Amino acid sequence: MKWLRGLSPIARVFLGLALGALLGVFVGEPAGALSIGGDIYIRLLQMTVLPYVLVSLMVGLGGLDAEMARRIGLRGVGMILMLWALTLAILVCLPLAYPNWTSAAFFSTSLIEEPARFDPLTLYIPANPFYSLSHTLVPAVVAFSIMVGLALIAVDDKRGLLKGLSNISDALMKIASFVGKLAPIGIFAISASAAGTLRIEELSRLQVFLWVYLAAWCMLAFWVLPALVAWATPFSYREVLRDSQVAMVTAFATGTVLVVLPMIAEGCKALLQKHSIDSTEGRTTIDVLTPTAYSFPSVGTLLGLGFVLFAAWYVGTPLSISQYPSFALMGAFTAFGSMAVAIPFMLDFFSLSADLFQLYLLGSVVTARFATAMAAMHGVVVCLLTVTAVMGRLRLRALLHGCGIGIAVTAAALFLLGLLLARAIPYAYTGEETVVSMKLYGEPVPARQVEAPEPLSTEDRARSRLDLISARGALRVGYVPERLPYAFRSSAGEVVGFDLDLAHQIAREIGVGLELIRIGWEESIPALEDGRLDMVVGGIAVTPKRAAKVAFSRPYLDKSLGFAVLDYRRDEFPSLESMKSKTGLRVLLYGSDYYREVVAKLLPNVEIISDVTPRSFFRREAPDIDLMAVEAEGGAAWTLIYPDFSVIVPSGVRVKGSSALALPVGQEEFSRFVDAWIDVSIKSGLIEQLERYWIHGRDDGRKPPRWSILGNVLGRQESDGERAPGAN
Repeated sequence: MKWLRGLSPIARVFLGLALGALLGVFVGEPAGALSIGGDIYIRLLQMTVLPYVLVSLMVGLGGLDAEMARRIGLRGVGMILMLWALTLAILVCLPLAYPNWTSAAFFSTSLIEEPARFDPLTLYIPANPFYSLSHTLVPAVVAFSIMVGLALIAVDDKRGLLKGLSNISDALMKIASFVGKLAPIGIFAISASAAGTLRIEELSRLQVFLWVYLAAWCMLAFWVLPALVAWATPFSYREVLRDSQVAMVTAFATGTVLVVLPMIAEGCKALLQKHSIDSTEGRTTIDVLTPTAYSFPSVGTLLGLGFVLFAAWYVGTPLSISQYPSFALMGAFTAFGSMAVAIPFMLDFFSLSADLFQLYLLGSVVTARFATAMAAMHGVVVCLLTVTAVMGRLRLRALLHGCGIGIAVTAAALFLLGLLLARAIPYAYTGEETVVSMKLYGEPVPARQVEAPEPLSTEDRARSRLDLISARGALRVGYVPERLPYAFRSSAGEVVGFDLDLAHQIAREIGVGLELIRIGWEESIPALEDGRLDMVVGGIAVTPKRAAKVAFSRPYLDKSLGFAVLDYRRDEFPSLESMKSKTGLRVLLYGSDYYREVVAKLLPNVEIISDVTPRSFFRREAPDIDLMAVEAEGGAAWTLIYPDFSVIVPSGVRVKGSSALALPVGQEEFSRFVDAWIDVSIKSGLIEQLERYWIHGRDDGRKPPRWSILGNVLGRQESDGERAPGAN
């Protein structure tokens, strides 16, 4: 314990990271239970952020007098905004370094959720500051704080108020300091959970973020920022880099910029004296600007927003160029808070999984310290640029030229880094293998393939179908082939899928096996009538016309209309209106008359094609077809097989359908039995488990667990034959 107390804070954090990673590697997936500890740490981090932003901005701005605010405000804020613009421009270049790896993903509910509407009034105008605080609307909180701080400049008797707000700020900093002492424990829990549950391919992709971040950091810290000062001011590149080194190293070691503010101020004043441009005006500018600039997001803070771009690339849906303005605008304002608030807010705004924040926290063990060091460099650059602007010594044209050169060179460097990462990091696409190797979720019953089952006699058709199934010893199930992920043949030669799991469990409930018959939908209708089939599965959509020919069970799954399209054309169809505006659009619609009528109504100007199979479309054997209408839930599985395609649900297309099991007409007892079983399965959670497994691609608990010392070396691992949790 004495040795532990003697470690520096950063050493304790890295020790927690290392121990957590070792624990995760040792025990494997059970370490995921420690994620609760990480969640607690995250909430504690977020607790003080918005209150601190509120009071610190008020104090920083309210402490200025009107004349000083006028003189420094335009120039200081102008320099900060210029550095923001420079950093954001470099940020949108980061995807140049991301390798062009093939990727695709299972269905995500974010696909069908209405995207967050960009409402500048709610986001930036705090009609009710308490609402903005409670709903974590960081831009509105910042706007309110700035307005109050500026208003306080004109208030005469404000010393007591500012002192009180300053005390609150100090108290919040003490709370944050206490939470900071818990960092080794929080990081231990996060790293243990991540190391125990992350697969190797996920870890390899996280290192892409770290390499790209560090490359951009080095370009900004050691070239772009000091070079800007050298080009636009009397100070040399070497002087700027040398005088900022101590502050950067100290900030990196302590994890806070606050402690190096005096170093920044004194270093900048020393440079003024060295170049014989020292004056009371210059020293006052530095004294005021150093703590005030601390209240604004630094280049290091903004650089952390690059994780949002990485997260979008990571899940296979990179942000489009049209989304970059929103990313830049939102990023600049959300960065006033900490990354613990800004990153979740941005992930939610761009419909990215909130689970990715855990991945960010894992990488932030490295990036947070570099961001703090960059913040120290940011303070030096802002002070030197502003003080020379105030004194009339700034070369503005050279500054703007330097920004352009910095962006261009950094973009080129990132592009070259991307080529290097693509060669240096091994990566193989496994999406197709993931789908075709899937096994049934529940315990299967004996099943056999039947080519041509015999129809029932007239006498048997009048009998109870349940009695006949029991007497036969098998439930005859017809499946419509190639209906991913509802019914398809796996790489092991087994017929699997969501609906096959249902069929196996229904047969188990009756106490019989299965006879599986491959059949098309049109042929299945007479087969249900003459008794060759007892049930037809394959994600069958319930439509009025079909209900006139067969009996449907209770629906077990809702589906959403979407469109499959080549990846590079995904951004052509952001909304229903954009689709209507295009002429000569050809849409493949295979199978359902119901969706044919819906698509024809939504898009009266498109040509509907029906004589091409889905597989031909995905194989690009029909290049003149622009899109294929699919249900979004099932279509996403096809994109894993054919990752050059994506499933989109354009804004304004909100059409729902239902899937059910097709049953024989007139067999009320059998229908009631199946309905009751589906009802029980919904309430027991089995249907939800099957949806998570087949539709969302979540691990069923029966796949081989991730490699661990406990399981693979010491032999304490569940056998593959053990049943999945919740399987019936």
